[in-house]
Amino acid sequence: MPFRLDNKVALVTGGASGIGEATTRIFAEAGAQVLICDIDAAKANALAAELPNAKAAICDITNEEAVNQLFASIPRLDVLVNNAGIGLVGGIEETSIADFDKLYKVNVAGPFLMTRAAVPKLIESHGSIVNIGSVAGLVGVKKRFAYCATKGAVVMMTRQLALDYPTQFRVNCICPGTVETPFVEGYLEKYHKHEKEKVRAEIAARQPIGRLGKPTEIAYMALYLASDEAAFVNGSVQTIDGGWTAA
Repeated sequence: MPFRLDNKVALVTGGASGIGEATTRIFAEAGAQVLICDIDAAKANALAAELPNAKAAICDITNEEAVNQLFASIPRLDVLVNNAGIGLVGGIEETSIADFDKLYKVNVAGPFLMTRAAVPKLIESHGSIVNIGSVAGLVGVKKRFAYCATKGAVVMMTRQLALDYPTQFRVNCICPGTVETPFVEGYLEKYHKHEKEKVRAEIAARQPIGRLGKPTEIAYMALYLASDEAAFVNGSVQTIDGGWTAA
């Protein structure tokens, strides 16, 4: 069977919900030993109890000391999925420095710290990194100033790493459109509580395929990129957005 991860150790940040949870489940099904890295201990432990060869790894990815301690406890790593991220609605005039800093810490500094700590282990295993970016890192999205800025950084970190480590390990980026996740539900609850279905339909309509993506669809692309079948894929930025960026 193709796209197997037998005998590989994979760490997924934000691995207890949304795209991260789907990736955790699919990687486990593909034979990987999965480390569910999340700040929500209850969710991470509950998910780990459901899956074969899964373990919770509670860590704040924005805390350098915590990240270094986590990697000191990991003897081997074959795959790192930098998935954890947060969003913010607002143009530049509506974005405070505190909010911008918060997004930067989670969406950019977090993957930086995780990747830097993982590099020696990934060189040793000749492994791979899968970064979860966004179409918002490739095209402008209205009222998403800080989010676009941080996801653009994720795209460029991917490309730069592929140049610095072209033969040591692979690094690729997935840029999803809008996906049915708690992330999106939280946005609807916070900003459109009294018109959820109307706004949900509007979000679906901006993707030419006419619907939101499914977490498993993103997770299966991550599985391919992490697998040996993708050995020639490096420094790639893959969209999975229902046609959003085709125009």
